[in-house]
Order: sequence, then structure tokens, then C-alpha cells
Amino acid sequence: KVLDASTLSFGTRVRWFAICFVAGIACSVLGTALLWLPKGIKLFAVFYTLGNIAALASTCFLMGPLKQLKAMFEPKRLIATVVMLV
Repeated sequence: KVLDASTLSFGTRVRWFAICFVAGIACSVLGTALLWLPKGIKLFAVFYTLGNIAALASTCFLMGPLKQLKAMFEPKRLIATVVMLV
């Protein structure tokens, strides 16, 4: 069950999922937009990384952090996880 992993209510989990997911998308889009500015590559790296972290955090609110980590490191997802983290 979804609620087994945390003491947060389902409504709270969904709200924080939405907040983190939207923040992740916004950071990724902003980072991409900043890419064309002078020294934009550094800003891109920062905002795109923050966007990915926020997107990962959003799924942690739905699944719980331990279940998320277990799912990420399953054999069929291991290569994708390592590539994303590197």
C-alpha cells in the first residue's frame, strides 16, 4: 500500500508530488532556456540537476524513499539509474 511507507496522508503525498514535479519541470525548462546565455552552460547544469532531483523527490512522496531506491536499483533499471546519476 502507498500509505505503509510514511505517516503522511495520501492527500499530502499527492500535493507534495505535484509541487515537486512542477518545480522539477520548471527548473529543467529554465535551465534549458538559460543555455543560450553567456556562461549559460553552468546555469543549465545547476537548474537541470535541480530539476532532476525535484522530479525524483516527487516520486519519493508517492512511493516512499526506500521503495523508490529499491525500484531504481532493480536489475532491469540499474543501467538507467547509473546513467542518470552520473
